[in-house]
Amino acid sequence: MARTCQLQGRFKLNGMQQDGDFILGGLFHVHFFTVFPELSFRMEPEPPYCEKFNIEIFQQAQTMAFAVNEINKNPNLLPNITLGYHLYDNCVRLGIAFRAAISLASGTEESFSNLNCTGPPPVIGIVGDPSSTPSIAISNVLGLFRVPIVSHYATCSCLSDRKKYPSFFRTIPSDAFQVRAMVQILRHFGWTWVGLIYSDDDYGIYAAQLFQQEMQLFGHCVAFSEILPHDNNLRDIQRITGVIEASTARVVVVFSTSSFLIPLMEEVVLQNMTGRQWIASEAWTTSPVYHTPRFLPILGGTLGIAIRRGEIQGLREFLLRLRPSNDQKNNIVRIFWENMFRCSFENWGRAIDGEQVKKVCTGQEDLSNTDTPYTDVSGLRAAYNVYKAVYALAHALHDLMQCEEGRGPFSGNSCADKTNLKPWQLVHYLQKVNFTTGFGDHVSFDKNGDALAIYDVLNWQPNSDGSIRIHTVGVVNKGAATEMVLTLDDDSIYWNFETKKPPRSLCSESCPPGTRQARRKGLPVCCFDCLPCGDGEISNTTNAIECTVCPDEFWSNSDKDQCVPKEVEFLSYEDPLGISLTTASLLGTCICALVMVIFALHRNTPIVRANNSELSFLLLLSLKLCFLCVLLFIGRPQLWTCQLRHAVFGISFVLCISSILVKTMVVIAVFKSSRPEGKGAMKWFGAAQQRCTVLVLTALQVVICAVWLSTASPTPHKNNQYTRSKIVYECAIGSVAGFSMLLGYIGLLAAVSFLLAFLARNLPDNFNEAKFITFSMLIFCAVWIAFVPAYVSSPGKYAVAVEIFAILASSFGLLVAIFAPKCYIILLHPERNTKNAIMGRETQNK
Repeated sequence: MARTCQLQGRFKLNGMQQDGDFILGGLFHVHFFTVFPELSFRMEPEPPYCEKFNIEIFQQAQTMAFAVNEINKNPNLLPNITLGYHLYDNCVRLGIAFRAAISLASGTEESFSNLNCTGPPPVIGIVGDPSSTPSIAISNVLGLFRVPIVSHYATCSCLSDRKKYPSFFRTIPSDAFQVRAMVQILRHFGWTWVGLIYSDDDYGIYAAQLFQQEMQLFGHCVAFSEILPHDNNLRDIQRITGVIEASTARVVVVFSTSSFLIPLMEEVVLQNMTGRQWIASEAWTTSPVYHTPRFLPILGGTLGIAIRRGEIQGLREFLLRLRPSNDQKNNIVRIFWENMFRCSFENWGRAIDGEQVKKVCTGQEDLSNTDTPYTDVSGLRAAYNVYKAVYALAHALHDLMQCEEGRGPFSGNSCADKTNLKPWQLVHYLQKVNFTTGFGDHVSFDKNGDALAIYDVLNWQPNSDGSIRIHTVGVVNKGAATEMVLTLDDDSIYWNFETKKPPRSLCSESCPPGTRQARRKGLPVCCFDCLPCGDGEISNTTNAIECTVCPDEFWSNSDKDQCVPKEVEFLSYEDPLGISLTTASLLGTCICALVMVIFALHRNTPIVRANNSELSFLLLLSLKLCFLCVLLFIGRPQLWTCQLRHAVFGISFVLCISSILVKTMVVIAVFKSSRPEGKGAMKWFGAAQQRCTVLVLTALQVVICAVWLSTASPTPHKNNQYTRSKIVYECAIGSVAGFSMLLGYIGLLAAVSFLLAFLARNLPDNFNEAKFITFSMLIFCAVWIAFVPAYVSSPGKYAVAVEIFAILASSFGLLVAIFAPKCYIILLHPERNTKNAIMGRETQNK
């Protein structure tokens, strides 16, 4: 039983084909975009589909079909042999291009029983891919099998590497020649100081590398080198336009495809960036997207390198004879027809480029009535290269077929087996192709598979309607060795400058004040970048070699040409933050005073007299001092304010916490004295002992402050470590140990007070002050625990603000938690301000 090789799957590709004895493959980007369906991971993914039909590229695909038909009609080229073609759309996507190339090389038959692989291969050669990156990927794989690939538009110099790409050829010159041609134009006009912009792909990156090497060889300089973002990021685009605007270079060279460059040019137009001479690479110099009136003020006068224009007799008539068919293998023709005439072959209509159309296509619409790039054959450049690529493969096959046995180029002087042709055998003949087109152009390949280097020099000139027209002003072709010879008609060039002359762009341009020269190693003396001075540095002369660092208390101005005094920052009374904190401080002081007045007026009532009214007034006094000490933290630091602020703060808070601690002890002592076993408790903790306890506890803090101030006193300090452009005026604490002891002592008293109050919170009094003291100390501790990390992480004046906020928050917490319940009863419920109500007896009597 014969073994059969079964096709496991078929790629969904747009294409067109024609059968023949030998088949040529073709790859063209007939659509601009590829859309990938969403993945559900529950079923096999739908194949991607293409959008935005490119009529100009479809003309190139049709040019290949025309060339094949013309060859089949030529009795002198491949007589008795019929060529066919299989053309696919790569949708400007590497993955689609690779699928198409594999389909061409392996064939698309459902099954294959001839496992001895006799007979001709599915395709004997491929025309395309037009882009460098897909050409690299495809050649890496198909080159292993020596499948001939002839690209009509891939220019990356990397593809000239015969070891990596042994079967790759092209009918367009390598970028190595384009770069030399560009440098010849720059030398012709004396432009030695130019900017460089390039796309983020193999085409742009390799061209930029070659350009910089070539510029260095002739002693010219690249002022800046910028790569276009792959994702069209607006921030990157605006940064690049800023570099162009700031540079002294008047000439900007761009290696990029049209699609990469559009976002930058849109931004250049938006910023009205005139006064630049643009030099265009062949990938965008003939792109019609830039030939509109709005680009004229910016791009008028552009000089560009373009591949050689050619003429193809009979092509227009062939294009007009095209008609769609129902064959699915030629579906790309139907897609073209629907886009050209805005109709649909489906009765219910369909969307074309996002627009729903309902007009039904008949297939008999007249192409001669259309005026589009498809029927325009006046400026054939890429299409002419396609034409030459098809003829190169045809001539190679013709020479192979004409081989005489015994005089062949292969082992034993043999010829290729014409019934069992191998792709590598055609590569041998393709390398030796040498013919002349009907237009008179000579076609051959050098040892690297590159075409003869010849370019047109184009100039963008204004039309009467304000649009841009392309005018050929010269030619560049390869002379002896690697030298490119430029022939230019200077008088026919349009310059988009008031002087109507070429701009000056010399590398002896000077660096303005505020910048410094950054010379480039290994380049001529005049080659340098004008780099802006760093923060805190200035240069107030032109062509400064180094920037001068400003003194400690000075900073550079915005132009970086003068040192100005640094801004001094501190928490001032005029600052909105300072005003807010001052207001809060005075508000707290006034509330304390109001509470004191209320307590003084009701000093003989039970609720005021309970738990030693003297301690309540002392506590209110200490809270007033806590609120007022905030004012010492605001304003320009001076020696006396720095010394007093923490001392007053520490003593005030200790006085406050000591009063609370003693009040808590009194509550516990009163409760114990009410029991038989503790009747003498209050005898040992009377008013004198209470005053003495507060005095002793406060005196300890006074000693700590006195030792701190006498050994390492806080002083005003100008700190420029937080922000180099500002001086932060602050109080240096002097001794970290002293400050830590001050805070630690307050924390110790607060912890003891909280612990005692917590233990006494469930005493049976109807009005149990221990509960409110517990709550107040909980607030106090929470505020100061949060203060430490916030203080450490806050820069400059905000560290002072954090400390003030902690003082105010804890003071308000103590004031409200302890005194608000008392004032509530005094003012709103005087009937509860009785001894019986406080002791809970009123409820029991009822």
